[in-house]
Amino acid sequence: MDRLLSMRVFQRVVDEGGFAATARALDMSAPVVTRLVADLEEHLGTRLLQRTTRRLSLTDAGQTYLLRVRNILQDIDEAHAVASSDTTELAGLLRLHAPPVLASYVIAPLLAEFRRRHPKILIDLEVETCREPPIEDYDITLLGTDDSFDADVVARKVIESEAILVASPDYLKRRGQPQVPEDLAHHESLRLKWPGGQPRLWRMWRPEQPEQVVEVETQPMLLANHTDTLLRATLDGAGITSVSLDVVAAHLTRGELVRVLPPWITGRLALYAALPSRKYIPQRTRVFLDYLVAETQLQTTKALEACNACG
Repeated sequence: MDRLLSMRVFQRVVDEGGFAATARALDMSAPVVTRLVADLEEHLGTRLLQRTTRRLSLTDAGQTYLLRVRNILQDIDEAHAVASSDTTELAGLLRLHAPPVLASYVIAPLLAEFRRRHPKILIDLEVETCREPPIEDYDITLLGTDDSFDADVVARKVIESEAILVASPDYLKRRGQPQVPEDLAHHESLRLKWPGGQPRLWRMWRPEQPEQVVEVETQPMLLANHTDTLLRATLDGAGITSVSLDVVAAHLTRGELVRVLPPWITGRLALYAALPSRKYIPQRTRVFLDYLVAETQLQTTKALEACNACG
């Protein structure tokens, strides 16, 4: 028995919903399709499909086996794709995972141009906040972390960044631009809620003098556990917030936000792209990852230039 062929036929029977449809799709005879599945069940010593005159359904063993078969066949297909990457067309489904703020402000702005360059690559983006994201289930998982990141995963650093203070031009026109960190105590602050719901002190330092930390205590007008909400309120002129430079790069470049108290920063951060494996990385993953790194770094450079021009 050609076990690999039997596995492919079994998967196709499930996807097509029947033996006859699979036979037509694979240009085989229906008896051959039936025999291949039956031989697979005999080899495994268990029934994979429940057959009736009206419907076809997976047994519990069939459901478990199908999940593994899909992964195995995908790995095999990707191995072939990598081996022939010089002649293989860039196409297929690219599965991405990212927390909401990175999905909205890092990935989404890049998609239109990426699709124009590679129209046959389809994007499947899962947006959720996870302490331990299922890296093995996605082609690329974006991880925002501090500069001490040392997780045991296969990851490529996209960019090193800084957490900076920003506000809208309208807010600064109304309330004035802080001149020293202590001025923040007299301004409206928008803070990220930490475990326990208590805001932390804003710890600030100059990049060239990281040992000279200044702590400023403020009473936030808004506490939220959602960065996107804080950013939206900041854009609308509610106050001053701290956010990663790469997240607000486009807003700074367009003049929708202004950096507050440059060159003071409130943290050092890094953006990583985690991969399920070092082996058999699909060409579409490599292309998107290279594009992500290049464009993110370009946007951050433009944002810094805009900040320097305003300063």
